[in-house]
Amino acid sequence: MTAQPVPTPRDRRRWARYLADERAEAQVYRDLAQRREGEEREILLALADAEGRHEAHWLELLGGEPSRLPSPGLGSLLLGWMARRFGSIFVLALAQNAEGRSPYESEPFATARMVADEKIHREVVRGLAARGRRRLSGTFRAAVFGANDGLVSNLALVMGIGATGVGAQFVLFSGVAGLLAGALSMGAGEYVSVRSQRELLDATEPSDYADHVLPDLDLDANELALVYRARGVGERDAEERARQIVEAAQAADRSEPYRLHRAAGADHEVVGSALGAAGSSFLFFASGAIIPVLPWIFGLSGLPAVVLALVLVGTALLGTGAMVGLLSGAPPLRRGLRQLAIGFGAAAVTYVLGLLFGVSAG
Repeated sequence: MTAQPVPTPRDRRRWARYLADERAEAQVYRDLAQRREGEEREILLALADAEGRHEAHWLELLGGEPSRLPSPGLGSLLLGWMARRFGSIFVLALAQNAEGRSPYESEPFATARMVADEKIHREVVRGLAARGRRRLSGTFRAAVFGANDGLVSNLALVMGIGATGVGAQFVLFSGVAGLLAGALSMGAGEYVSVRSQRELLDATEPSDYADHVLPDLDLDANELALVYRARGVGERDAEERARQIVEAAQAADRSEPYRLHRAAGADHEVVGSALGAAGSSFLFFASGAIIPVLPWIFGLSGLPAVVLALVLVGTALLGTGAMVGLLSGAPPLRRGLRQLAIGFGAAAVTYVLGLLFGVSAG
């Protein structure tokens, strides 16, 4: 067994910082637990207890409570602030990243169990965050993709038009036309997509076409079992289910046509409303597409308008990319820079094409 190195004053300062961070992280989980109930609450409180065990480890090494405890890291402070005010999926996504950056693997005074705990904690928080991601995935997808499409497409449009050398008013009109055309196209496309998906679900769901004849089927020899086998149920389970349904139907009141009770399909709720999806896509696209046009709306032209448009769109692209990164558990800065590179890359291509077209037309 390898002996631990003799601790130095620097080691003790590091332990005190670990102690502060563990306490802050435990408090984050307790704050999140106050906004949850049931199983999620129990899981979060169990995580807080686990952080308490790590806290006890550093307290033992320090020989008791330090006279002066350093402030937790900036990340822990941000998590705590968000947990107390929002308690949202963003906090869990940030906590997932924080657990994945644990320094204990390279810390000689941390135990192997603590290293294992931190890795498992990341997967626990990942599972909790996944629940929230699934709940908002449809709305979030429409919001981010709609706004991002509006940002990139209209920035590329005004850059390309402006590079041809036309007047500021023409650039403004082109940007507004691009906004309306893109938003209407997004809304119409989303309406058709969701409507078609709902119609497909309607066509594949069980119907009540034959419900009224169920009481007349032979209990021991009926084709209802074939219906369930056609839907993928095993032969024995299908026969048992068919027998139970026929027994219930024959015992039911025959004064009115029999109707088999069916639970409402959850798939329709996931798909959502076609009109709602169309309206959301229109608004999200328009909210992104208006940003590149703002400089020309407020009377700017030429290079100042171009620079301001790039700054505004760049900030928005960094924000949407970072948000996607947070919710997916990926580094937000890297995702933000990727969005920025894609958007500015598209704008650069159209700007060069606009320059070439302006020269050839001149």
